[in-house]
Amino acid sequence: MEQKRFSKLDDGFTCIHCGREVKPLGYSSRNHCPKCLWSLHVDVNPGDRLNDCGGQMEPIRVEPDPKKGYVILHRCRKCGQICRNKAAHEAKVQPDNKKLLIQLTSAEFKEK
Repeated sequence: MEQKRFSKLDDGFTCIHCGREVKPLGYSSRNHCPKCLWSLHVDVNPGDRLNDCGGQMEPIRVEPDPKKGYVILHRCRKCGQICRNKAAHEAKVQPDNKKLLIQLTSAEFKEK
């Protein structure tokens, strides 16, 4: 049997990086802070919370995507893995920091 690649787990959380209380999106699994864009390395597939790493994921770059809007590239500070996550800049509840998204579109991507 094929396993779903996306699990909706839309819980609120406290950002481990900046301390902001983050509310659920209401339609998807929010995986990063809308203020600082940092995340935790907790998913294997979106929303499954099955990754044991748990490292802090630093937003290193944002790429425009014609279908998804903006995609944030996060690098795990613990294991170095790079993950792509859809931005929630148009969310009705706590939209992503557009100024920071734009700033990160011009960031130079450097491999570790």
